[in-house]
Amino acid sequence: MIDVYFWPTPNGYKITWMLEEVGLKYNVIPVNIGAGDQFKPEFLKISPNNKMPAITDPDGPGGKPISIFESGAILMYLAEKTGQLMPSDTRGKYNVIQWLMFQMASVGPMLGQAHHFRRYAPEKLEYAINRYTNEAKRIYAVIDKRLGEAKYLAGDYSIADIATYPWLVPHSMQGQNLEDFPNLKKWYDELRARPATQRGFAVMSEVVERMRAATQANQPAHDKKTWEILFGDKQFEKR
Repeated sequence: MIDVYFWPTPNGYKITWMLEEVGLKYNVIPVNIGAGDQFKPEFLKISPNNKMPAITDPDGPGGKPISIFESGAILMYLAEKTGQLMPSDTRGKYNVIQWLMFQMASVGPMLGQAHHFRRYAPEKLEYAINRYTNEAKRIYAVIDKRLGEAKYLAGDYSIADIATYPWLVPHSMQGQNLEDFPNLKKWYDELRARPATQRGFAVMSEVVERMRAATQANQPAHDKKTWEILFGDKQFEKR
């Protein structure tokens, strides 16, 4: 059974969804990033960049245990382990990888910044909000155009779709309306309806409900201590 070091974030959901999709059994080990669990020495041995998700597979290559951090690397490993959701031929494989890298390099970082400056930043900086909201809109348009050419990002359903969709779930917090991107919305609705998606996103749903309630009540997203752990000087301590 694979151990998944998890917290309900877009990157975390990639892995629970993928595991549900390929039918591998897994055990969830919560990493409460608001409480600072990501900085514990035992977790840093698995994920030296103090980010979740990470996995430990006791049945790794050659039957020996393996630990992997970075969500994109985990998706590639699970695809190779199971022979699912990534082609084995070179052309097909790199078609998937290029869209996976697009997610890792652009979708996640830029949409994350839009989310941060619109929701979490202690000051409402108009320049930053406009910059990242507009960049999010550009990225959505790239995805929409691609999905007007193919049903899925890499042609066939793959880890590229699994990597990208979770980052679009909080689209309203990124200042985006899915109705503006009809091809993307059709793809989004189809993926949302998949049973594996629903099971993967059900993991630790109680935490998500608390955060959603705070948002609807227009309450601060985090208390002072949690904010400091997530966004303050705690991030920059040498470990």
